[in-house]
Amino acid sequence: MRAVHQGRARRGTHRGGGAALPRARRSGKRRASPARGRAERRLRAELEARRREGGRAPLRLGCTRTVADYVAPRILPAHLLRHPAERVCMRAGNTAELVALIDRGEIDLALVEGSFDREAFESEVFSRERFVAVAAAGEGPLGIDALLGRRLVLREPGSGTREILERHLAARGLSVSDFADTVEVASIPAIKACVAAGVGVSFLYRVAVEAELAAGELADVTPEGLALEHDFSLIWQRGSRYAARYRALLREWRA
Repeated sequence: MRAVHQGRARRGTHRGGGAALPRARRSGKRRASPARGRAERRLRAELEARRREGGRAPLRLGCTRTVADYVAPRILPAHLLRHPAERVCMRAGNTAELVALIDRGEIDLALVEGSFDREAFESEVFSRERFVAVAAAGEGPLGIDALLGRRLVLREPGSGTREILERHLAARGLSVSDFADTVEVASIPAIKACVAAGVGVSFLYRVAVEAELAAGELADVTPEGLALEHDFSLIWQRGSRYAARYRALLREWRA
């Protein structure tokens, strides 16, 4: 028995007399971290974009749908007039989709309204926007209980607009399931059309409904207890060599 035990002990040690290292540790190989993988993809994408444009990288911008439809029409014409030689490629999607596009190196930066990983992305605030409840024209201010008794027309999961609403409701012990019914629509114009027709109520950024409110086609019925403001932010991968350029662009867009 002693010989067997000693043999097993010898197999459990290496020549230096210590415990044997696991095979993975002896190999000296380490798995690449997700952050390192993102950084490598970003660098490859930036270098490829720079090569295609003869040393000047194009502006590959993503915008959430509220920004694409109601903010970009204001800032893009002015940007292109200031930079007539610049190539701009803009893509629209919800916040989750745009974050994935940046991770894959398909766009370089995005104007978003939803949450993002602040360790993976650098950001600057573009604007602070009011978030309002809207109903068909002629409706007066509604209390929270009255709103919950209506059908809610809302954006799809992954949308920053929906995320802000869900977070705001959760802070009050509520959820979208507390409404009488829900309809998911991945289009802000379609949501506004449904609400204007009396299908239900919705929560949108005021910048997206300014024209309809001014024309009397929709009514702001936000209860006092649900008043909210939220930031639109410009985000890009942490460590990008173009960070200074992105900050300079944001200063221009705010002007």
